[in-house]
Amino acid sequence: MRTVIAGGHGRIALRLEQLLSSRGDQVAGLIRKPEQAGALLAAGAEPVICDLESAAVADVSRHLADADAVVFAAGAGPGSGEARKDSMDRAGAELFTEAAERVGVRRYLMLSSMGADREPPPETDPVFAAYLRAKAAADADLRARDRLEWTILRPGRLTDDPGTGLVRLAPRTGRSEIPRDDVAAVLLALLDEPRTAGLTLELVSGDTPVTEAVSAAAA
Repeated sequence: MRTVIAGGHGRIALRLEQLLSSRGDQVAGLIRKPEQAGALLAAGAEPVICDLESAAVADVSRHLADADAVVFAAGAGPGSGEARKDSMDRAGAELFTEAAERVGVRRYLMLSSMGADREPPPETDPVFAAYLRAKAAADADLRARDRLEWTILRPGRLTDDPGTGLVRLAPRTGRSEIPRDDVAAVLLALLDEPRTAGLTLELVSGDTPVTEAVSAAAA
């Protein structure tokens, strides 16, 4: 299996790349900066230079042409303003989705955000509100493409605590936190469970082993 990950240098993406490569899968990560390549190589992934904020859909399509699955795990990141939330978290995601559809990739995982399914309250920080709206728009664009077997994953507050392998995965979980290790493990399990196609799932720490939680969600 070959998986291509947008945002290949992200903290969840690097964990997922390590998991994929360690079991013998091929994995490539799209990155913006050549200096990020070393981290991907160390994780067992092929670094591919591709800036989703400036690339044409034909360029992105070329990088996805031999993929069995794709994962969108990119984002403008901390310190970016409202404009980049739109140009990366929305437009970058939509470009990646369009490219996947054009080349016939079926399996698509979207790493989204809890809270992206509702309009942010008036008191929300403007930049965070722009982020949530961008994620909501990207999710809506993905849902509208019936040629993709998509799953949208919306984790709670991310931490760098060691993963426990125990999660709660459901359409609604309530707000809580989740280690990035466990998010990567759930993404891996979702890639292996095509029956989760068409589902939008929230994810927080819980008491169910990852594979059992994914199987239950699929059922």
